[in-house]
Amino acid sequence: MCFSYVHRRQAVEIGLPRLPAVRQPPEVADRQSITNGDGTPVISYEEGVRDGLPWADNLEVHAPGAADLVMSRLRGWIVSAPEELSGELIARGARLVRHAHVMTCDLAGRAASGVLPPSGFRFVPCDRAPEEVFPAWLAAYPPGHPDHRRRDADDGLREELTPLMRGEKLGTLHPSSTLAVDAEDKVVAGVLINDWQGTAWISEVFRHPDTSPSGLGAAVLATALDKAAADGLPAVGLAVTHTNPARRVYERLGFTVVQTSVTVTV
Repeated sequence: MCFSYVHRRQAVEIGLPRLPAVRQPPEVADRQSITNGDGTPVISYEEGVRDGLPWADNLEVHAPGAADLVMSRLRGWIVSAPEELSGELIARGARLVRHAHVMTCDLAGRAASGVLPPSGFRFVPCDRAPEEVFPAWLAAYPPGHPDHRRRDADDGLREELTPLMRGEKLGTLHPSSTLAVDAEDKVVAGVLINDWQGTAWISEVFRHPDTSPSGLGAAVLATALDKAAADGLPAVGLAVTHTNPARRVYERLGFTVVQTSVTVTV
């Protein structure tokens, strides 16, 4: 099984500081509202930019007529909204971009899993150069994977993984971040945990499907959670695409869904 955190642009209040579900922090401004003819607010959202398009993130519905208003006033926008409204928008011609769940794992009082790496593999700190991590990270999202993206390899390293590991996208990489290496000391899997404004956020969970055994992704994630708990982190968050089977693994390791949102292009 290939794991992934997903691309991942949602935020949610979970009793912790606000959590991002994205590799690349969005450009978000203050919350905006759109009213109906008599001045009643119908929807509100955080205005931002995503993939070069205007983005209505975390859209909330306050009165009837939201679908009509979105279709007429937000044409050409990307909209992240609750499932019910997104379903109405899709029925009216909007295109599905992502259906994702934000999950969190409470680490308070967590007992150590005691998971050991399979024979021939080791768990090590995430202190390798991005170039060493990149082959396994890229291979973890092949065509057919729920989080596969068509990308140029050089761009993926330069624009995504390198700034993420350097703390330039979501914040500093936390020491609980963990890699799995094989007998030749090559990285085959890993978990990256970033400090997002004081909150631990799992930005990546990945495993090379051809050079590592099934189950290694879950094992390295359990190990990273053990380290995070030992370091005193109260909780960690992540996001997962609705169709990604890794969600079942996350649930088994103690993650629970705290928000579901659907992103569409209107």
